Amino acid sequence: MNTQWHNLSTSEALEAFGSRRSGLTGDEASSGRMRYGPNELKGKKKTPPAIVFLRQFLSPLIYVLMVAAIISLIVEHFIDAGVILGVLFLNAAIGFIQEVRAEKAMEALIRMAAPKASVRRDGAIKVIPAREVVPGDIVLLETGDKIPADARLIEVSNLKVNEAMLTGESMPVDKHTDAIREDVPMPERKNMVHMGTIVNYGRATAMVVRTGMATDIGQIATAIQEIKSEKTPLQKNISKLSRYIVILFLGICALLVAVGLLQGLDWLEIFLLAVAAAVSAIPEGLPTVVTVVLAVGMHIMARRNAIIRKLVAVETLGSATVICSDKTGTLTRNEMTVQRLYVDGQTIEVTGEGYIPMGEFRRDGQTIDLQNEPSINLMLRIGALCNDSFLTRRDNDECCDIYGDPTEGALLVAANKAGMNKEKLEKAFPRLDEIPFQSEKQYMATLHPRDGGRVVYVKGSVEKILALSKYKLKGKQPAPITGKDVDTIMQANDAMARQALRVIATAYAELPSELEDLKDEHIRGNLVFVGLAGMADLPREEAREAVRLCKQAGIRVVMITGDHKITAESIARQLDLPAGRTVTGSELKQMSDEELYEQVEDISVFARIEPLHKLRIVNALKSHGHVVAMTGDGVNDAPALKAADIGIAMGITGTDVAKEGSDMILADDNFASVVTAVEEGRVIFNRLRNVIFFLLSTNLGELLALTLAILFVGKAPLLAVQIIWVNLVTDTTAAVPLGLEPKVGDELKQPPRHPGVGIVFPGLLLRIAFMAAFMGVGVFLIFRWAEPRMSLEEARTITFCTMVAFEWFRAFNARSGQYTIFRLGIFRNRWLLMSTAVAISLQLFVVYTPFMQVAFSTVPLTLDKWGIALLAGVSLFIIEETRKALFPRLFSLGQWRPLKKTSP
Repeated sequence: MNTQWHNLSTSEALEAFGSRRSGLTGDEASSGRMRYGPNELKGKKKTPPAIVFLRQFLSPLIYVLMVAAIISLIVEHFIDAGVILGVLFLNAAIGFIQEVRAEKAMEALIRMAAPKASVRRDGAIKVIPAREVVPGDIVLLETGDKIPADARLIEVSNLKVNEAMLTGESMPVDKHTDAIREDVPMPERKNMVHMGTIVNYGRATAMVVRTGMATDIGQIATAIQEIKSEKTPLQKNISKLSRYIVILFLGICALLVAVGLLQGLDWLEIFLLAVAAAVSAIPEGLPTVVTVVLAVGMHIMARRNAIIRKLVAVETLGSATVICSDKTGTLTRNEMTVQRLYVDGQTIEVTGEGYIPMGEFRRDGQTIDLQNEPSINLMLRIGALCNDSFLTRRDNDECCDIYGDPTEGALLVAANKAGMNKEKLEKAFPRLDEIPFQSEKQYMATLHPRDGGRVVYVKGSVEKILALSKYKLKGKQPAPITGKDVDTIMQANDAMARQALRVIATAYAELPSELEDLKDEHIRGNLVFVGLAGMADLPREEAREAVRLCKQAGIRVVMITGDHKITAESIARQLDLPAGRTVTGSELKQMSDEELYEQVEDISVFARIEPLHKLRIVNALKSHGHVVAMTGDGVNDAPALKAADIGIAMGITGTDVAKEGSDMILADDNFASVVTAVEEGRVIFNRLRNVIFFLLSTNLGELLALTLAILFVGKAPLLAVQIIWVNLVTDTTAAVPLGLEPKVGDELKQPPRHPGVGIVFPGLLLRIAFMAAFMGVGVFLIFRWAEPRMSLEEARTITFCTMVAFEWFRAFNARSGQYTIFRLGIFRNRWLLMSTAVAISLQLFVVYTPFMQVAFSTVPLTLDKWGIALLAGVSLFIIEETRKALFPRLFSLGQWRPLKKTSP
């Protein structure tokens, strides 16, 4: 049923559903369950763990190594086969462990559904499981209830609903039952309540109109399911790299078979050459090392309050070009704060942030002594006593938090800054009676004893309080309020409103001592107007600095909020967001995807945005080639978090849905931590480049040496098991510490990396080719020199040690592509120094231990033979460090590229 329920009156809504205020009968409810199904959110079918494990073997590199293992088994080279299969299963196990942390967004949404609901059935009130609620049911709502389904309000009593998790608006929404005939966005449908939101205050009766996946949360759940998971740039780069390696391997294999047949080799030798070529071409340690590097990066980021949920998404941060940020609780504190008072014709500035009761009161920039300011004290006392909220400590015993309405909380904190304690005030001026706040009345009043008489304290909207006032406070005494006074007060109100401050007016009236029962008529026309309090949800101080760093790093920050346009623009100005237009949700709704695509680059603020609008915004930015990071904390953010290249959820205020739909969680809810994470993401990507350069140049060097040796000597310079040792033990021992290389310090001064510029770019390929050629030719020449002068085992052992020596020294070359080891600091990467010492020890173990000599076909070497191997390694190290000193950007070709736009 596609009825616009907010357009209908209560009677029209009941009639449209064939329901009644007394509720459905049991038979009608059963019929509804058959028609609409259970009131629950459905998740996707889970992939069985066995399939997840087997999926780890779906890679061209894995196929090549599996063929090599099978060939080794056929020719009874069981050590080679065992090592290759061990590598395959190790990599599969690591990938499986990561994937079992699969998305749980739907499970989190299900947990958010209200477990119980109070309904009218068969003329009686019954408490039933929320999943049994059906459209047409009459539900009863009270303070603290989680709303079980989308419903049209029928009766309300001072109802306020917290919809921040759905709309992003920080203030509880006052609800009513009047029909809203216009087509308004969801946050303005104030005669509706929505599944999963919470009743802050008051009571209500409502008719359920949508359940399960048809609710607004259900539509978000559907959107999450429909979003296709895209590969991250790293996954795409590794996949492309894998294809190139396989093509290279097949070409080399064809060449080796042809050469082998020309030289009269039998098929067994040719098969063994193919195995050697396979393990030479495939960087066996690459998946493991990349996983370890990313995991170490995750640990570092966690220490800096950025918890990564998806391993391969770490590097995406480094290429982020746009951060789409929710306002409430992300760029701001989500804590209303009184910033300004207007009392007795004077404007008073109030310092301090959030709910921490520390701050000063200033007039014209000078701190004032409140002991000499009776009118300000009265203003603050009214705000504290005409107030149902409480100042509490957080769970971690830190000060402070608010229990109750955020607006009342702000007034309470302001009073605390003046040394007023609510408990002490209530003992001195106990509440005798009250008129609760009602949206149609627009004020709240409380009755207290004072000086043998009675006083009523009132707070509410400016217009309403002025309409009820006959006097104004002038000095210590009331004075008649004139039309000019009203104009002056409204000018002060308008000045605050233009700065996006929410304005509350306060007043009081003296009443007879015998009065016990407070009525509206005791207030009407008797009030003494006291002043105005202007409050706002302030930007985080650290967010301002974070926005500045984003500009420096070439990253654009876009604010997306459910709050009002004027509030959003004020926060944007305070944060110094990039200049641009502000677009509201209703304006966005009128735009086609093509129009949004054309305009999105000029928009800095999106206000009054509905949940699914965020998906369109993210997708429009991605169509321009941007790598989009999205921050958020509510259910309304979950689809956009999942659709963004990297979704960033708040750890403290974030809902389970936001966290489970995200790639990263900020443990401290601090926007500044996003920038820290971006910097660390760039550092990690540089580390990965260094690691992959190191590993690929090794593999290409081995392939070149193998090919040259077969062409000119007719024998392989290294056995397959020796190549696996170089690739897995020597290389991995050095590659992991390369993944721990300390950052240089200029990461945030560089522009974002284009996602199309992968780990391997043209300049890096040239550098790999240069190193591989030098190393491959060097290994081949030493083997060719040694083979006729000594036994084949000794020739291969010296070649084996030469290859390993190249790796020891090249590991230090690989620390940077442009900075020399002296610029980086020789001893700065202590892990690399220790790992090199370990690698040397392991190599000596392989060469001089009898049982290892059998396994690896090695023989002991004399010092002069070691001298040959070490001289080769040192020469390459000196050449590369000299190149960095003289031509640091020689291999930077293709490293930077402009964004590429795509059609929407």
